[in-house]
Amino acid sequence: MNQMIKRIIMSILGVVICGISVGMFKFAALGVDPFQSLMSGLDAVIPIRFGTLYVIVNAILLLFALIFDRKKIGIATFINLFLLGYIVEFSQGLCEKLMPDAPLWLRIVILLIAIVILCLSSALYFTADLGVSTYDAVALVWSQRQDKIKFAYCRVICDFVCVTLGVILLLIAGKSFTEIFGSVGIGTIITAFFMGPLITFFNVHIAQPMLGKQKSVK
Repeated sequence: MNQMIKRIIMSILGVVICGISVGMFKFAALGVDPFQSLMSGLDAVIPIRFGTLYVIVNAILLLFALIFDRKKIGIATFINLFLLGYIVEFSQGLCEKLMPDAPLWLRIVILLIAIVILCLSSALYFTADLGVSTYDAVALVWSQRQDKIKFAYCRVICDFVCVTLGVILLLIAGKSFTEIFGSVGIGTIITAFFMGPLITFFNVHIAQPMLGKQKSVK
């Protein structure tokens, strides 16, 4: 198969799987990934549809990427920018329809699956190199400009900042502890500290072999 076709397929799969995984996170209500924690906080204080809010926030982050490293912007970036928020809404709604009143054990299983496929999706479109999400671009640009800091550590720091801001915004919005835990819970903690290393693992062992080449993410 032509390399470009492979890269396009990997990019599209990465974005779609990412949206599905975030919807699963929100359905499990045990904490979403760090960036979505920030989005939950913003969603709580800004009264517009989540999908539309996602487009606005990512458009702002897109400006950062355009200023510091335009090479990170590509097909996958714009698919992510305009569609991911709506894929998240669809995925969450489908889970709620198929598994109403899901017990805690099932929600935990859904959460674990969501964490794994979220990291896999990131590795796919990182390696496809046709553009990454605007949020992912922040950690990538930072790690490449700071030779002494690996990507995994840059990602952990960015994630920590997002989680902190998300909690602050949810508190400002007057959300209850249960509502806050649904956005910033055990799932958030796991992803905040392990997404970077897991993305690197999937990049090396799955995404790179799919293209038949070796390519590292710092």
